[in-house]
Amino acid sequence: MGKKIRSALLSVFYKDGLDEIVQYLDNNGVKIYSTGGTLSFIEGLGVQAHSVESLTGYPSILGGRVKTLHPKVFGGILARRNNPDDCKQLEQYEIPEVDLVVADLYPFEETLSGGASEAEVIEKIDVGGMSLIRAAAKNYSDVAVVASRRQYAELLSMLKENGCGTTQANRKYLAAQAFNVTSHYDSAIFSYFNLSERIPSFKQSVQGSMPLRYGENPHQKAAFYGSFGDMFEQLHGKEISYNNLLDIDSAVSLIRELAEPSFVILKHSNACGAASRPTLAEAWAAALAGDPVSAFGGVLACNRELDRATAEEVNKLFCEVVIAPAYNAEGLATLKQKKNRIILAAKTFELPASQSRALLNGVAVQERDLSVEAEEDMTAVTAVKPSAEQVQDLIFANKLVKHSKSNAIVLAKNRQLIAGGVGQTSRVDALRHAVEKAASFGFSLQGAVMASDAFFPFPDCVEIAHKAGVAAVIQPGGSVNDQKSIDYCNANGVAMVITGVRHFKH
Repeated sequence: MGKKIRSALLSVFYKDGLDEIVQYLDNNGVKIYSTGGTLSFIEGLGVQAHSVESLTGYPSILGGRVKTLHPKVFGGILARRNNPDDCKQLEQYEIPEVDLVVADLYPFEETLSGGASEAEVIEKIDVGGMSLIRAAAKNYSDVAVVASRRQYAELLSMLKENGCGTTQANRKYLAAQAFNVTSHYDSAIFSYFNLSERIPSFKQSVQGSMPLRYGENPHQKAAFYGSFGDMFEQLHGKEISYNNLLDIDSAVSLIRELAEPSFVILKHSNACGAASRPTLAEAWAAALAGDPVSAFGGVLACNRELDRATAEEVNKLFCEVVIAPAYNAEGLATLKQKKNRIILAAKTFELPASQSRALLNGVAVQERDLSVEAEEDMTAVTAVKPSAEQVQDLIFANKLVKHSKSNAIVLAKNRQLIAGGVGQTSRVDALRHAVEKAASFGFSLQGAVMASDAFFPFPDCVEIAHKAGVAAVIQPGGSVNDQKSIDYCNANGVAMVITGVRHFKH
């Protein structure tokens, strides 16, 4: 048997599910104190409750801003039952003990996300509820606390298991849950007031987690903290791993920048296949052709509903994950033939504007690279200008290189990834790797384009590319030796455009 609940204070914004707790407390002779709308709700159930005003002798004032902030309320919550002086003062000032506090918080985040005015947002900063929750959680040795409607069912189960009481372990667990709620709430409020980032403090609170199959390696445990279900619906397959999640992030970041029907195939966060075509089936065939070897065990993503014909072709390949905005019934059934294949339906969602990464003994934060260069962002710096078709290939290649690990070079033609050299310590090595890879799969680079994630420090890259057949180049520029690369292109009839935007990715 746990510590018996004899009195409870209930003051909540959300009433859903509260009725069962109220009825159970009443049936077990618990004296209930309450405020405002919660009091009316309880009385509407036919249950007797006592107003906080009758306890404190003060009405709710300042438009409801002050209701429970009073020694007769907080004394009964914070009093240590094993401390004789505390108990003596409760008796002296006629303060009743409170054994259970059920309080939630005004919906600050919901109000903020709804586009409310500043005055409306400020009014949703909870003061009394926060104070009640923190006081009860601090005194968990004697008081049980519930700070969210998500815990109503759990509380009711605890009470029933312990004869309308709670154990010390119950109360400590509930206190931890309460501080989780209040710390998250305070983080959201701080972020609102620090939108200008004038205060150099990193605070991020993410509620909810998803266990991952394992980390980068099977001996490493891992979890994802976030709302995966807000972004994807998993329709089939095994539990997602840490590596799957990294590839999913990269695949989604890339595919959402491609407007035409497109398919991308990723391996270790780099595209090994990508193509845009009039139909999804054509895009899949072209993407796979880019590197059918690396595609094995990859993560696939497309930007149109996945139909049966395309699904049948995809199903011939062993792949870890398939991502699409939708699937027709026959296509989905085909893909489900592999029991472990992870099938995700991508929802409409926005990615955060900033990215953070744990480094050394802290966290590094940067703005997300949202720059996507179009034709008007290109400056032609050579006598030969790229053709209309080459411009489209340059745009396509530049998107791919942006989402490739540096140093990165992408070779493309007809909006198809021909080959990429990624993650190399030398840009020349990245290019040579791409040229060799293209040749190994029988691709001709005559008329292809080249994209580089950063400038060329020397003209060697454009020379190698030209000799391999590349006809047009896109790069950010900015090297003191830019003119040397431009001169080589001019001397050999190669078109070059500069964007002024570097796309390193580490």
